[in-house]
Amino acid sequence: MVAWFDLDDWNTGQLPLLLAHPASSGHGLNLQIGGNQIVWFGLPWSIELYEQTNARLYRQGQTERVIVHHLVTQGTMDEVVMKVLLQKSMNQKALIHAVKAKIEEIRK
Repeated sequence: MVAWFDLDDWNTGQLPLLLAHPASSGHGLNLQIGGNQIVWFGLPWSIELYEQTNARLYRQGQTERVIVHHLVTQGTMDEVVMKVLLQKSMNQKALIHAVKAKIEEIRK
């Protein structure tokens, strides 16, 4: 969990990298004011937690390019989780695209 003094340090640019667990930083925090880099040293299986945590940095008010680092060890489950997250993201985007197309079709 991010304590108030850590968040203040982040928001004033004193912390160059965000290293946090997605369950405690994926919802409810505005992290776009301070830094612009996140380091994933362990990945969640949840695409929601992964994308929400990254979105804490990449949102309105962010003035810097957001950089997402992944520390993935070859031959470990890290590689599997990265592939699973990528596939989940692609599936989710395809579903949203299909639903939007269906809504447009209904509106016509």
